[in-house]
Amino acid sequence: MDVGPLTSTISCKYHTLEGPCGPHPPSPYLFLSPFPLHMYSSSSSPHSSVPRAMASPTSLPSLCLSSLFLLLILQCVAGGASSSSSSSSPKATKIGQGYRLISVEETSDGAIVGHLQVKQKNKIYGPDIPLLQLYVKHETDNSLRVHITDAEKQRWEVPYNLLPREQPPALKQTIGRSRKNPIYASEYSGSELIFSYNTDPFSFAVKRKSNGQILFDTSCDESVPYSGLVFKDQYLEISTKLPKDASLYGLGENTQPHGIKLYPNDPYTLYTTDISAINLNADLYGSHPVYMDLRNVGGEPSAHAVLLLNSNGMDVFYRGTSLTYKVIGGVFDFYFFAGPTPLNVVDQYTSLIGRPAAMPYWAFGFHQCRWGYHNLSVVEDVVENYKKAQIPLDVIWNDDDHMDGHKDFTLNPTNYPRPKLLAFLDKIHSIGMKYIVIIDPGIGVNASYGVYQRGMANDVFIKYEGEPYLAQVWPGAVYFPDFLNPKTVSWWGDEIRRFHELVPVDGLWIDMNEASNFCSGKCKIPKGKICPSGTGPGWICCLDCKNITKTRWDDPPYKINASGIQAPIGYKTIATSATHYNGVLEYDAHSIYGFSQAVATHKGLQGLQGKRPFILSRSTYVGSGKYAAHWTGDNKGTWEDLKYSISTMLNFGIFGVPMVGSDICGFYPAPTEELCNRWIEVGAFYPFSRDHANYYSPRQELYQWESVAESARNALGMRYKLLPYLYTLNYEAHISGAPIARPLFFSFPSYTECYGLSTQFLLGSGLMISPVLEQGKTQVKALFPPGTWYSMFDPTQTIVSNGGTYVTLDAPLHVVNVHLYQNTILPMQQGGLLSKEARKTPFSLMVTFPAGVTEGNAKGNLYIDDDELPEMKLGNGYSTYVDFYATLKQGSVKIWSQVQESKFALDKGLIIGKVTVLGLDASGKPSAIEIDGKPVVGVSDVEVSTLEHKYLQEGQDDGMKKTTMVEVNGLNIPVGKNFVLNWKMGA
Repeated sequence: MDVGPLTSTISCKYHTLEGPCGPHPPSPYLFLSPFPLHMYSSSSSPHSSVPRAMASPTSLPSLCLSSLFLLLILQCVAGGASSSSSSSSPKATKIGQGYRLISVEETSDGAIVGHLQVKQKNKIYGPDIPLLQLYVKHETDNSLRVHITDAEKQRWEVPYNLLPREQPPALKQTIGRSRKNPIYASEYSGSELIFSYNTDPFSFAVKRKSNGQILFDTSCDESVPYSGLVFKDQYLEISTKLPKDASLYGLGENTQPHGIKLYPNDPYTLYTTDISAINLNADLYGSHPVYMDLRNVGGEPSAHAVLLLNSNGMDVFYRGTSLTYKVIGGVFDFYFFAGPTPLNVVDQYTSLIGRPAAMPYWAFGFHQCRWGYHNLSVVEDVVENYKKAQIPLDVIWNDDDHMDGHKDFTLNPTNYPRPKLLAFLDKIHSIGMKYIVIIDPGIGVNASYGVYQRGMANDVFIKYEGEPYLAQVWPGAVYFPDFLNPKTVSWWGDEIRRFHELVPVDGLWIDMNEASNFCSGKCKIPKGKICPSGTGPGWICCLDCKNITKTRWDDPPYKINASGIQAPIGYKTIATSATHYNGVLEYDAHSIYGFSQAVATHKGLQGLQGKRPFILSRSTYVGSGKYAAHWTGDNKGTWEDLKYSISTMLNFGIFGVPMVGSDICGFYPAPTEELCNRWIEVGAFYPFSRDHANYYSPRQELYQWESVAESARNALGMRYKLLPYLYTLNYEAHISGAPIARPLFFSFPSYTECYGLSTQFLLGSGLMISPVLEQGKTQVKALFPPGTWYSMFDPTQTIVSNGGTYVTLDAPLHVVNVHLYQNTILPMQQGGLLSKEARKTPFSLMVTFPAGVTEGNAKGNLYIDDDELPEMKLGNGYSTYVDFYATLKQGSVKIWSQVQESKFALDKGLIIGKVTVLGLDASGKPSAIEIDGKPVVGVSDVEVSTLEHKYLQEGQDDGMKKTTMVEVNGLNIPVGKNFVLNWKMGA
């Protein structure tokens, strides 16, 4: 059923809330929607806050009205009273006079430790912490850490066992000799970065050693709209000055309507929240307090990054010339990464937080999911229909339809009977297809449920006042596992093992792990009432609950802009005064809940059958990419959401989570046929490519429209040919953090025109996707950075961009423009309907030189392995790595390889069947073709063809000298052996 959205607006003092009031959910706070705070958050599954049992259309207005009153009360109580606390106005009250440095000394390992004393106490947001410890260390040649905490009491930090890193020195009980009123600044220099400080008031700056450029500067005076250093128990503030022309990226997860580049005065709030991705500029499922800063001074580009490793809720105010952090707990633990290239930055960042997880090969195939595959026969039909439509499909998913009463690790005996499910899995596994199901963290409170029984016996749940904290999600009343408890991690791994014995799934999808709760406060199971009833909407709270406001953790003095409306931070989640293992407060650990679940799930999957784990997680934190892939949550089937998906994907590459994608065609409501055509043309090039839809939306599998099926065959057909390249990028990500999908500035940092470009993207360093993102368009205006670009669908079509240019490309409905940059060698295979089959086909190499040059170079690489093995590495006998090189010199073309660990490729019998070279001078045809010094033409099946390039820019055919593409087919070169292929260009 599909009822169009009604729009309502409600005003409460400083807040205006508006949004759709219709049955296609998306958000646990009424945020953009007057549905019961959870309604519009849909997660992408039942595990979304999407309506399970929809109210009838006639009941919608009254439902909306009651919800609006609820929100009005909530806002006036929670938001109105403190509306000024989050103000970014330049007239905002400054807090205190900061701190002075009273002692400093060097440690034995070359760090510095100092002590800071508050200059003047005040009570705004609570009392100041009087004495702080400062610790500064150049931890590597290109990273600097600045750690500031209470000098006398241990404070909450992201657990060192969860995110391994160096520990700062223990707190000192005695403070060194006071240094009275020093008036000079001091410096502490490393290989790439310099830390300098002023003592009174204390401030610090981080400079680039090579050119003296100031990257971070916390000094302030009367003219700036922010305070100096503030450090209270529940309120920390610090700011940095920024040059006007700095381009900033990161600070997510949020949906950024202005594109990938941070936009001055947009709100950036970090606090993991289940509201849907349709909510713009709001804190979504993940928290990544890191930003990259790209500058171009005098034509010299340089990038660096700043991480504030803190898991507490925070607002970050970016004003264009400054950036201010306002954090409600924890410590200041800053890491500065010197770059200077964007790739260097992500390499340095992921070397600290953990390299991205190795993904199995099949994960780069196409995935199909839907919440609402009511029984197994529907799933079987979907798989069969993809095959009939000749659309590639590698993985079929179940949202919670397979479960018994929405309970984790169970099967519905009627709709998904185990014998029939096992027979289905045997069938798809035999051809190489995979099967993944969802699990949510909430464990149903049910005395007959084994998972619950074992959880209670092992005491694994988060507590409130000594008892397991009661919440409600899809099964009804639930308890939440405490993944900071080692016993919970062991119990969770055992439940995964038990479930895998029941159903041999190939991966797990962890959802609703912000954590999402349909209720708020302290709840109990109502007497004489079934919860959930099974007749009303499943996301409506049916427990008996009362608000918890008695502690400063539930009602902190500073209100972050949670959900974009200053919602209470315990609203529709775990009460922030609840406790984890060793007394850790949910207040502190909230944003790492999904991260801790991913770590536990990865550990549980690792032991199964010795295979590489695949995990998809909705909630993420710094370091999540080491364990899980991510999808961008509940999006909408609109042209705007299609466009937003590119920026979010590119951000997650910067965050160290390169395996990312959005629900293709939108999660809800119904996409149009045209939109779904265009979305698969983008989604076919997401690193993680999955179609997923809401229970209440019409079916949108790619075969539902013949036009979409045609676009899917084209776009996914190209993806499956590119699988060797995508998998090699996966290896590069795993060893260096390099994003799979990248903004153009990663490859063209000197070209400032692309700094804000959010409508095109690169796969790797030189494969550019330029999709249609607007309704009714059959052309796309694409930016081409300087150099030569070749169309992947017709390599004779060439664009030579002198200095960078926009080109209008034809893009009829079934066409997506994909171009390959010069100086590249791209390994491809022939594609297929399954990645397992596509892997067996002969390779081809596409070699690109700048059009018409007399001398040129190109290079590429290829990584192949047994992708089921847990580790992705060379040297184990089950992997091969090949570097490819090509030169054009003195009329001769030479292409050769250097193979490491040849055995795996040789054992698999993999061959190169075709080499295509683009951009050659058309003065003559190739002659004297040799492989390893032996002539091939006339003594083998080798065929040579040449085609002239066509130039797409108007008038360029006239000015360019003729160039050709040369294709050498019928080769039989073993991938696992070094080879040299060469020929002369002559008459």
